[in-house]
Amino acid sequence: MMFSDTYRQYLDVFHEALNRFVQNLSCEPPVLKDSMTYSLQLGGKRFRPVLMLAVADLLGVPQKEIVPFALALELVHTYTLIHDDLPAMDNDDFRRGKPSNHKVFGEGNAVLAGDALLNTAYEVLLKECLLGKNQVQATRYFALCAGINGVIGGQSADLLFSAKEDFSEEDLLFIYENKTAKLIKAATVIPAILHGGKYMIEFENFGGLLGNLFQLTDDILDEESTFETLGKSVGKDKEQDKLTAVKLYGLSGCKVRAELMVSECDQLLEGLPFDTSFLHALVDFVKDRKK
Repeated sequence: MMFSDTYRQYLDVFHEALNRFVQNLSCEPPVLKDSMTYSLQLGGKRFRPVLMLAVADLLGVPQKEIVPFALALELVHTYTLIHDDLPAMDNDDFRRGKPSNHKVFGEGNAVLAGDALLNTAYEVLLKECLLGKNQVQATRYFALCAGINGVIGGQSADLLFSAKEDFSEEDLLFIYENKTAKLIKAATVIPAILHGGKYMIEFENFGGLLGNLFQLTDDILDEESTFETLGKSVGKDKEQDKLTAVKLYGLSGCKVRAELMVSECDQLLEGLPFDTSFLHALVDFVKDRKK
């Protein structure tokens, strides 16, 4: 089966769950649901849930067990995008070619929409914890990836090193590992936890490397893409003097590193006793993506 066909199959599974979630979502005042669902339904690659579903398939984890985690992962990812776009963070007026949440609903409502998505993700996962200890361990791992030693710590470091000349490669790698790679690790590790922990280390290493490649590609795209292609403002990293791979290695150096990361990802996958052809193609998709 072609890569695009398989990707579409996983997308269909995820979108069915997302649509069901949106239909059943009930809260007051209505603006809260409107602002939450606005960002959830802006579209996007849905890369993280697709990756999680693919790894679960390899390991034989039933879709009914992994889908709630894939949904929670996208809820958290969407909250991070809403908060990233806020004036106090990256100050971006567009996301996926449409006005950012705070441009539509106001800054206060955007903050609350992000908070609501994060907390609702844990509501989804706590229901799963009733099913057994593997779900409890998977939820704990999820929380670690999303929390102060994950995404939030990475976001804080991203702000800390903006417009600073005193930085190191270690600082950049900390931002990469936490702000971006931790949620991608969640996508690869949680299926392994639900599978009983077998191959957890291998998929954790793969997820971390793939997450670094994803952020590296983001840095490259911010440097050389266009608004029409990317769907959001470009050149903002340089404008805000962010600590990025382009700032540290230069654009050509980033492209060399991206190729090396692809090779490392492929080597990790080749060491697994599965048909990992879709994941190999997914690695290339991350490197070659235009948005």
